[in-house]
Amino acid sequence: MGIPLLDLKAQYVSLKDELDAVWSEVMSGAGFIGGPKVRALEEAIAGYCGTQYAVACGNGTDALFLILAAMGIGKGDEVITTPFTFFATVEAIAHLGATPVFVDIEPGTYNLDVGKLEVAITGATKAILPVHIFGQCVDMDPLLAIAKSHGLRVVEDACQAIGATYKGRCAGSLADAAAFSFFPSKNLGCAGDGGCITTDDEGLALKARKLAAHGTTKKYFHDTFGANSRLDALQAAILLAKLPHLDEWNGQRRAAAAVYDQLLAGVAGLSLPEVRPYGEPVYHLYVVKSEKAENVMAALSAAGIGTALYYPLALHEQEVFTKQPGYVAPSLPVAESCDARTFALPCFPGITREQIECVAGVVKEAMAS
Repeated sequence: MGIPLLDLKAQYVSLKDELDAVWSEVMSGAGFIGGPKVRALEEAIAGYCGTQYAVACGNGTDALFLILAAMGIGKGDEVITTPFTFFATVEAIAHLGATPVFVDIEPGTYNLDVGKLEVAITGATKAILPVHIFGQCVDMDPLLAIAKSHGLRVVEDACQAIGATYKGRCAGSLADAAAFSFFPSKNLGCAGDGGCITTDDEGLALKARKLAAHGTTKKYFHDTFGANSRLDALQAAILLAKLPHLDEWNGQRRAAAAVYDQLLAGVAGLSLPEVRPYGEPVYHLYVVKSEKAENVMAALSAAGIGTALYYPLALHEQEVFTKQPGYVAPSLPVAESCDARTFALPCFPGITREQIECVAGVVKEAMAS
């Protein structure tokens, strides 16, 4: 039985008529950059997340970069973040000339350990950038309290967490601003790259929008350097068609995760994802941990089942940092314990119980061997 890690083809088939219609509408109108589809998407995302503003942009990496740039973060500043995330999180910090400062993670959730946060704050710290990894929110209330006491900005990296909640509030509405990615594999994905910023800060939204358009609000007149980071109308139309289905899809992901939790409970040497009681995750990925990761993944691949490491190496161990003059890698034992040991099992909308049972069977057999 072939089971992909994510089945985007099945998602397309289920929405084919609707997606083909909106695609044709945009193509026949020949309005490809900006326009009513992008504006409608921004309004829809702001409404969904519960924020005053949303600013569409080229991708999730740009969303992070634009937020930090709009906050004035740059050379000499420090931004505290997690070592257990996709490289784009620190890339956005580094491209502004700022320095990422890593704080270790919690076992089980793999989110930034808020209890270890305050000791990392220095006089150069300007912001905290928590990542809602794999679709579960960081414990934000104590994080925000620490940030407030030190006068720091907070930016959510919610690229994997659209639809996740924290104490009844949506990811993307919990801090000064948030970044989302609409990469095709995300819970809400387009047919290419796409991203969005959410915030209640009008000034920040205006600055980010200006920076995303070459640093201008009036064509051919520029008072700052910006970037070219626009979400095109085709992608906006696709996302508008998919957004009404997001909650249902996230519910299907949670249901699949619950079956995995049941079938894999008690398997010796296998750690399952932990869910904190303060919120509802959306399982962008269902990630397990084992010292036998390599063998289990090989067994899954041999059975035609999709899997992938998340992540093979923590960020503070990456060569790009170790090459920096004077760099001293921090000791982050929880993050380091995940190197090449945390991997994803198929957990996508529409996955059947039969498919989950097949995956779980292969995992159990490989763990027992």
